[in-house]
Amino acid sequence: MKKLTFKSENISKLYNRKIIFEKISFLLNEGTAFAVTGKNGSGKSTLVKILCGVLTPTKGLIEFTVDGKLVPYPDYYPHIGLVSPYLNLYEEFSAEENLSFIMKVRSLGSESVQRAEMLLHEFGIYDHRKKEVKYYSSGMKQRLKYCAALLHEPSVLVLDEPSSNLDQYGIEAVRKFMKIQKQNGILIFATNDKDDLEFADTVYSVENGKR
Repeated sequence: MKKLTFKSENISKLYNRKIIFEKISFLLNEGTAFAVTGKNGSGKSTLVKILCGVLTPTKGLIEFTVDGKLVPYPDYYPHIGLVSPYLNLYEEFSAEENLSFIMKVRSLGSESVQRAEMLLHEFGIYDHRKKEVKYYSSGMKQRLKYCAALLHEPSVLVLDEPSSNLDQYGIEAVRKFMKIQKQNGILIFATNDKDDLEFADTVYSVENGKR
């Protein structure tokens, strides 16, 4: 296992001069699961986007290290896998074609073909792999997002509402990989589902713009 650290230092975010949250700091190491909770509108998803580099903080910084070496933004993108309701898939592509495109973008080797097949089986959509994603249900699309996020075996897996749009089979598959991620890297997730919180070593509540 690589030695990892993921650090948030005094992260704050303002929209139109309104504080969404402020002074959020934490330090995570490999083998850690970290959960963010809070009411709707408290800033959970905004914080997730900042941690992944999708948004920039108004103040503060994110630091990510691998084996003691600082990986600067945006070079830490290849180390992160993200699943969230606001991510889009290529609707005109099949599941296979979506994953094949991601392999090319990430310059993944031929071994990723076998991993893609394994993930499609694990998430129960292998039999639908050649179907265009526009014909998928919302739950099937969510399962495919997990396949895409896990394809490159990320050091840091970030999940926004892990169980969103999933039936019991999908939820069980997600929680299996949440457990694996916690064992092999860093897991960060935003949720208000008490069952999800069983995986967390630390629970961080964002309420009314503050910790």
